[in-house]
Amino acid sequence: QVQLVESGGGLVQAGGSLSLSCVASRSIPSFNVMAWYYQAPGKQRELVASSTNGGRTNYADSVKGRFTISRDNVKSTVYLQMNTLKPEDTGIYYCFVKVLGLPVREYWGQGTRVTVSS
Repeated sequence: QVQLVESGGGLVQAGGSLSLSCVASRSIPSFNVMAWYYQAPGKQRELVASSTNGGRTNYADSVKGRFTISRDNVKSTVYLQMNTLKPEDTGIYYCFVKVLGLPVREYWGQGTRVTVSS
């Protein structure tokens, strides 16, 4: 089992920045995807950004140019730098790890709340 612990959420004014971190309780096997999802109030959870161990990244259109996902494989940590925050970015941000293999294993963090005031 892998436990994921997020940190870095909080309250920020529109236009501000926040940096989220997610640390895994143990090293992640090589073939994996680390990602951030967010869930706005009353809506479904959706992908914000993902990063493969091969270095490929993917972003939701709504955050392109504003958010940056990065990772430290040695520390089993994934980061999300969020700039130029908007009120619609408000929600709970979840760390997600998918370990590729047989079977595929998926892990979620408990979430960290981000509130952007207008």
